[in-house]
Amino acid sequence: MAELLLEMNEISKSFPGVKVLDNVQLTLKRGEVLALMGENGAGKSTLMKILGGIYTRDNGTIKVKGEPQPAMSTGIAAKLGIAIIHQELNLIPHLSVMENIFLGREYTYGRTGFVNWRRMRAEAKYWLEQLAIDLDPDTLVGELSVGQQQMIEIAKALSMQADILVLDEPTAALTNREIEALFEVIASLKQKGVGMIYISHRMEEIFQISDRITVLRDGQYVGTVETARTNMDELVKMMVGREITDRFPKVEVKPGAERLRVEKLSVKGKLTDLSFAVRSGEIVGVAGLMGAGRTEMAKALFGVERLEAGRIFIDGEEVSISQPIDAIRAGIALVTEDRKEEGLVLSLTVRENIALPNLEKVSSMGVLKPKDEQELSDGLIKQLLIKTAGGEQVVGSLSGGNQQKVVIGKWLATKPKILILDEPTRGVDIGAKKEIYDIMNRLAQEGVAILMISSELPEVLGMSDRILVMHEGRITGEFSREEATQELIMQRATGGASSHAV
Repeated sequence: MAELLLEMNEISKSFPGVKVLDNVQLTLKRGEVLALMGENGAGKSTLMKILGGIYTRDNGTIKVKGEPQPAMSTGIAAKLGIAIIHQELNLIPHLSVMENIFLGREYTYGRTGFVNWRRMRAEAKYWLEQLAIDLDPDTLVGELSVGQQQMIEIAKALSMQADILVLDEPTAALTNREIEALFEVIASLKQKGVGMIYISHRMEEIFQISDRITVLRDGQYVGTVETARTNMDELVKMMVGREITDRFPKVEVKPGAERLRVEKLSVKGKLTDLSFAVRSGEIVGVAGLMGAGRTEMAKALFGVERLEAGRIFIDGEEVSISQPIDAIRAGIALVTEDRKEEGLVLSLTVRENIALPNLEKVSSMGVLKPKDEQELSDGLIKQLLIKTAGGEQVVGSLSGGNQQKVVIGKWLATKPKILILDEPTRGVDIGAKKEIYDIMNRLAQEGVAILMISSELPEVLGMSDRILVMHEGRITGEFSREEATQELIMQRATGGASSHAV
């Protein structure tokens, strides 16, 4: 039997008004990948933060390599060989890739205190190569995409050569090629005896790389199963306490009149001659690889990216959008790709975040009306099943999936004509995904035009009426729901011959 690297027993943790973990248990063997699963708010990230010494457990025991650990801190965790890649990126934008990888662990020349930049640069390059990342170690992290930053976090953790490696949603912002490189590294680490705890909402990944699966629900331990002896339906039932019969519950809606039309939209160095239309009640998926220009297109429509050329029409009338307030007033809402940096003010409450794009609704003559603000947030918390102690809870303390629901909720409150969703289910559990799909269906039935950007091809194929494919800032393919396939989409996404099969 493989050596037990980690034993966590009867772990409990409470925050004001909320019991997050209640007598949870977990074991990890040497050389295995243990998937840790559960809906958003189930307690997965909290449990890992207790392991990493970020949070203090209220009670319970932790053993690492058989040795009891009465107290944990980030320093103790590092000395015990525990490295955690958190869902929230912990990089410093104005430092280089190399400096971020070795932050707090800089190599020096003996005891002189002088930093050995040459050795650090060489080792940083080595760890980047292990992940098939072609990046100069001196590149500033702030210049990188979210996906590239995620890979730097992974390289940083690998450089610690840990015995226990925790990966919390590591592939959420990665391309398929980056995911393949990561999985090759995971297979290599298994051979070296590293034990890994892998948190992901992507079922296909779990069945591909894990050996066992531990499931939490509402802060409690549900059970542990061997991956080879279970299936997706059983796992879903363990996670949500009920069966989810249809992963992509697309409701057929007969599209109405043209709601949005874009003609020859261009952004210098990013987008070239984009032309397309979205009708009332239609869901148009936008597929493409990282760097294809999908997010830039969304930001251009929302007035964040400055247009070099192009015209935008809403309900047949040309509109001028040079800043987000113009877009909001024209009836456009944008759920951004990066909820923490662009979608929320983490230090504000749920109520305050929901109110931000709706200030005209909850104020009179420039004065906020607290009762209206409260009613708005309470209604959306209930409607979207946001797991929170209430509207006064600080958004930064919510789980990732519940933060995403707040982002969606604040824009739903604006009653948009056109809803742009950039990676709407990234880092969201299977139960919450279905809830988001149900919201999309309801909005389509109400006549909202939806533009959905997603890196998950099954999601694009499952929820779209039509699909646009982008490559290097251009639209290279357009397919009807019936004609689209993963193969066709990937062909166009990688620069294959253009096709407009609608």
